[in-house]
Amino acid sequence: MGNYLIAYDLGTGGNKASLFDTTGRLLADTFIPYQTYYPKAGWHEQRPADWWNALVESTRGLVSKSEIDVNDIAALGISGHSLGVVPLDKSGHLLRETTPIWSDSRAVAQARDMFERVSESEWYYLTGNGFPAPLYSAFKMMWYRDNAPEMFTQIERVVGTKDYINYLLTGEILTDYSYASGSGVYDLVKWRYSDDLLDASCLPRKFFPEIVPSSQVIGTLKKEIAQILGLPESVKVVSGGVDNSCMALGARNIKDGRIYNSQGSSSWIAMTTKEPILDDKFRPFVFTAVIPGLFNSAIPVFSSGTSFRWLRDQLCPDLVDQARQEGKEVYELMTALAAQSPVGSRGVIFNPNLGGGSSIDESINIRGAYLGLDLGHTRADVIRATMEGVAMEMRLALDELRKKTTISEQMLVVGGGSRSRLWLQMYADLYNMTIIKTNIDQQAAALGAAALAGVGAGFWKDFEIIDEIHKIVEVIEPIPANAETYNKIMPVFRKAGKYLAELGDMVVDLGLSHRG
Repeated sequence: MGNYLIAYDLGTGGNKASLFDTTGRLLADTFIPYQTYYPKAGWHEQRPADWWNALVESTRGLVSKSEIDVNDIAALGISGHSLGVVPLDKSGHLLRETTPIWSDSRAVAQARDMFERVSESEWYYLTGNGFPAPLYSAFKMMWYRDNAPEMFTQIERVVGTKDYINYLLTGEILTDYSYASGSGVYDLVKWRYSDDLLDASCLPRKFFPEIVPSSQVIGTLKKEIAQILGLPESVKVVSGGVDNSCMALGARNIKDGRIYNSQGSSSWIAMTTKEPILDDKFRPFVFTAVIPGLFNSAIPVFSSGTSFRWLRDQLCPDLVDQARQEGKEVYELMTALAAQSPVGSRGVIFNPNLGGGSSIDESINIRGAYLGLDLGHTRADVIRATMEGVAMEMRLALDELRKKTTISEQMLVVGGGSRSRLWLQMYADLYNMTIIKTNIDQQAAALGAAALAGVGAGFWKDFEIIDEIHKIVEVIEPIPANAETYNKIMPVFRKAGKYLAELGDMVVDLGLSHRG
């Protein structure tokens, strides 16, 4: 048996391949980006071929960088971004070059159609699907039916992101409980597809793959695939999990009552509990955990890291060039500028809903905005306001969770945003909580996928090793004066959000929306 595990974090912005040894120590990683396309309002699409090409390229780069004997690689697992709808025909061939990703909101009419047969509230409490309903897989499949009928008649299976990759790796078409729980027709408590919801959706049962545990070995690499990847055919492939649940596992949420904050392209605050946290007004989204018997309940912000990336691309191209010349990260230069602006960004407020509203917003049609700008403001103020706006939106999510359950006094933060000391201080001040940063910052989802592979391949009997792998590297305490300032700003931020939601609805009604 080999001594190494590969984890793939198939995210919204690209694929990260990571190599772990069987103690859970990260040895190397490689990231390959891919593109999201926005052809129409509300349409967010990616090419499944790009996922595969990124996985192949990242695997080869990982093997080259690590310089290990590939024959010592024992198993692999994938964390995949959620709510994918990749249509396959009877021969397993891809029927559509681009497919909607999790944030695609085109299926509004289809959700409305289904809710004529089952109430939206009943649907939510049964599924835990708390994102705006059109984002969920079943409604996107219904959109295929209504808008691509010729293709629809050829569909044999519809699979998610990581399940499509698993199919290419092994030839097996399966899913796991965590990914299935985002299908829109899944009974959360019973851990199976709901016959009633399948009937209400009018979708064929055959579309939905068989469900297996996340750590179950579903096969080994096909001969031709092993050759393409440069790996041995003996590598075991586990089913893996949806990104939210893999990240929860990698973020130490292995027991009832634990909480963490993910800061990535999208962000969320999530708790792992024995019972799902449900609320019909603010609708925490709930995924089945990759650990049997647990649930991951969270409230999201859709455009957090993507808002900062938009700012980088649109307002900071000179910093991109400067970073390249100096061999630095452009975000390091951006946050250095932000640090020159005081708490509150001298009155500039940023709403981060560039990708549309989540369950804590008044409308899915809300869009982002900078408010309070005047001729005296600088780019430093705008950058800081962007960071603060993301943190303020996350504060809204935390406030809603606090209404439903007891929150601990410490918050573990993982993801790309955890690299910024300035941003972590903002979170500490806005949450008025101690923020914990460990050695597992951007690797939480990858660690979760590796843990599934480790358990599936028999290296670990359970997931308790996750606690041993995490080492605290920084503790950030709230600064009382900053917390007081943010508490004064939050009512303004809330009021601005309500106005922007109303404005977003008006823009859509007028047919002026550019894109989702």
